[in-house]
This record gives sequence, C-alpha cells and structure tokens, in this order.
Amino acid sequence: MYVSAGRCHPAGARRRAAREDVVVSNGEKTALETLGVLLRAQRLANGLSLRDLAARTDVSNAYLSELERGLHEPSLTVLRAIASALGTPLGPLLARAGLLEGSGEAKPAGAVGDTEAAIVADPALSEPQRVALLSVYRSFLASRSPFA
Repeated sequence: MYVSAGRCHPAGARRRAAREDVVVSNGEKTALETLGVLLRAQRLANGLSLRDLAARTDVSNAYLSELERGLHEPSLTVLRAIASALGTPLGPLLARAGLLEGSGEAKPAGAVGDTEAAIVADPALSEPQRVALLSVYRSFLASRSPFA
C-alpha cells in the first residue's frame, strides 16, 4: 500500500495504469506527440504541475511526463482520468491530436482542429506562447455568434 493525496492505494496500482500502454508504429508517433503537447498545454492552462495532475489521476508523474513527450500510447482508462482531471472532453482532445481518423467524418479545410494543430506543432513557439495563442484563438471562437 502507498498513500498519495491522503488516499491509500493497493501496491502496484500506479504501475498497472502505466503498463496498459501499447507499442506504436512510427506513423502513430506524430499523433501521440501531438496528444502529448495538447495534454501539456491543457495542464499548464489549468495551472497544474505534473504532481498535481498525478494526484488527481492516480497516474505517476513520470508516466504523465512520458505521455506529454509522446513516448507511450495511453489506455482509455488513463486518458479518461486525465481528461476528467483537466476538465476537458476526451473526444475533441483525441480528434485534435489526430487519433480519431477512422471516425468517418471528413474535416473541412481550415477546421478548428487544423488551426490548433498548427499552433501546437510550430517549433518556433515556446510552450507559454502556445498556451497563450490557443487561449486567444479559442476565446475568439467562443465569442463568435452562431449566425455570423
């Protein structure tokens, strides 16, 4: 047993969550790296450290760090816990990362996901700049009238 955030957990609970990942091909690597950047941006936008997120999800901060770097394909259980802790819906997060390509929905050119993906993928931007740009962009979309 170990204690985190004042709660008792069975031995190996964090290790079990971390071992549910799958080995990925090089083609999927880019989508996982994008997912990692999006997770990191969401975490920072919520003002959470890796430790804070780990305490909220019962996933180790080392594993969360590896997810943010695109080194693992997390299980659905881990993704749900992270999305819940970040207060963001899981589906749109996976779609923006390009992990739901087989959904049958065609994306129009210039879709929201494309703009956000370009911001996330731009190597010239620092992490705080990405978070700021995504926040401003999303605020414009939220304030846009549905009849415009």
